[in-house]
Amino acid sequence: MSLSELDRRILRQLQKDNNITNAALAERIGLSAPACLKRVKQLHEQGVIEQNVSILNPKQAGIGITMIVEVEMERDRTDMNEQFIKRVQSSPEVTQCYTVTGEVDFVLIVNVTDMEAFQAFTERVLYSDANMRKFRTLISMKRNKFTTELPI
Repeated sequence: MSLSELDRRILRQLQKDNNITNAALAERIGLSAPACLKRVKQLHEQGVIEQNVSILNPKQAGIGITMIVEVEMERDRTDMNEQFIKRVQSSPEVTQCYTVTGEVDFVLIVNVTDMEAFQAFTERVLYSDANMRKFRTLISMKRNKFTTELPI
């Protein structure tokens, strides 16, 4: 799908603040309020805007540790990988999961309150998967950059 420059301006504003009123958004991008509302609705219908969410401060929400977990599977079988993906998708600690190429098969971003919670996660999700060969955990010491904005 090709986005117009007007659509891109709308999306840039909504990525910064999706609580902005339609009238304020229309004024910022130089469009009438009804036309702006119509375009935003179309962006939702076309799947360009997947969802509207609130981004929480992890520390304020009691999430003390972010882990980057690299997972290597024993066998490269679609059915077994799909089972692992389903388990990961149902795990609230996993905020992101990527199927990747290279030395590992998956990269997970895992957010937990403490090491005990991470250990419980590894036992429930990783060690319980018979196809999981090994995993490596990187503990984030400091978040230097975080954004949900795409460079459109």
